[in-house]
Amino acid sequence: MNLDFTGQEVVAAPKDVVWTFINDPNKIATCMPEVLETVIHDVHNFDATVQVALGPVRGKFKFKVQLLPQPGDSHMDMKISGGGLGSVVDLAAGADIKENGDGTTTLDWKATASMRGPVASIGGRVVDAQAQRIISQTFTNVKTKLAGVTTGS
Repeated sequence: MNLDFTGQEVVAAPKDVVWTFINDPNKIATCMPEVLETVIHDVHNFDATVQVALGPVRGKFKFKVQLLPQPGDSHMDMKISGGGLGSVVDLAAGADIKENGDGTTTLDWKATASMRGPVASIGGRVVDAQAQRIISQTFTNVKTKLAGVTTGS
């Protein structure tokens, strides 16, 4: 099963602050919902154990997360791969980051997820709804942590 997602988020912080935040595995890991444990390997890689509940599939999934900042501080890619309970999940995501000139930053993002195993057999609408919830919660957490931050220091 493959799912595609796109969206736009406006964060109430300057671009340099957003860029620094999304490049920090320690900070990004705290924004992912249902995280039970994280292990930071280096400045671009971490592992996350998350609690997953999709219909009858419930349990812990382990993911490897790779942050891939692109030159120019205006585009970030992210790869997430792993799984659990006999399922495999791969996600490729990217965001263009743009300063709005009013102290806010826009992230135009897109993601493609590929799933195999029991998770894929649940059905697209259930998986899509849960994925949308996770994406929304992650961005809400980022916005909350950056609310009112005006400098990168």
